Amino acid sequence: MMTFPSFHKKSRRYSKLGLAPGTVKYIGDRKDGRQIVSLVEFDKDHCNSMVLDTNMAVESFFLKESESQWLNIVGLTNETFIRTFGNSLNLNLLTLESVVDTHQRPKIDDFDHYLFGVFKMVYFDDHASLKYEHLAMVLLEGKLITFQEEEEDVFNGVRTRLSQEASRIRQRGADYLFFALLDAVVDHYFIALEQLGLRLDQLEDMVYHNSEASQGQEIQKLKKEILKLRQHIYPSKDLVQKLLHSSHPLITEETKVFLRDLSDQCAEINETLQLYREMSTNLMELHMSTMGNKMNEVMKVLTIMASIFIPLTFIAGIYGMNFDHMPELHWKFGYPMVWILMGSCLIGMLLYFKKKKWM
Repeated sequence: MMTFPSFHKKSRRYSKLGLAPGTVKYIGDRKDGRQIVSLVEFDKDHCNSMVLDTNMAVESFFLKESESQWLNIVGLTNETFIRTFGNSLNLNLLTLESVVDTHQRPKIDDFDHYLFGVFKMVYFDDHASLKYEHLAMVLLEGKLITFQEEEEDVFNGVRTRLSQEASRIRQRGADYLFFALLDAVVDHYFIALEQLGLRLDQLEDMVYHNSEASQGQEIQKLKKEILKLRQHIYPSKDLVQKLLHSSHPLITEETKVFLRDLSDQCAEINETLQLYREMSTNLMELHMSTMGNKMNEVMKVLTIMASIFIPLTFIAGIYGMNFDHMPELHWKFGYPMVWILMGSCLIGMLLYFKKKKWM
């Protein structure tokens, strides 16, 4: 009977088994329930930022209808708050389910009164390791809501631009802010790709000049990182294209002009990802080929040494036999002649190998 190994570590997705679609169930690795809700109110004349109490988030969010608003919610473990907040905005239950599912594949969904998108923020942490952050965005009329798991993000540049009076974001409103956040996410994709490209070049130089067995693990690790990055950001091109061709009234024609440029950037990212994927595969093949060539060189040297000593061992074996009537045993010049014969074999084989360019 065939048996299968048991896996002690299960994915958090197992916790959703048996639940109805639209169930708000947090899927992620964060343990603490800390939550930060911040609100930015802005128009062309002013910009005001504040941190809200979670109980007052909905009320404050709709306090001023005349201004554009950006509500940023950090922390997704409070399922009750997410459900209550989403219901007050009349968000679909499937939308709320995707908000708290940090393994959700990037997507864009359009509904009657809002647009919903899921993307992955990618940036380097303090240990120079790539970090992937879940980002969910809900675009309403004049309002934008973002959900993220960790406080750290890639939006510092957007916040700085919002504080400037001549900022285009403050002139154009929430739909342009939606684009600006996407643009910041895509810009950091380029930074991640640049670092991966540098690592590829370094590994390539190491393999060319001094290939070692340990480099295979580094190449495989980098290859997995590229595949993981591709999984998270490859859909971005199709999603931006969907926004570009959408007839939803929340996306204005002025914003679509900028989305067109963003689509070109996403296409470049996908091409670079495909190139890096092929380069990592070719680099692994080069590494294996180089290691095979080094092994062949070692075997070549050992084979040459064995070939040289085989006739010498044969001669030594012949004259090492204990027979009484071997003619050369009692010959005066027998011993030096054996050495001359062995030396002649050695020199002759070395010259032959040299002529054949085997050494």
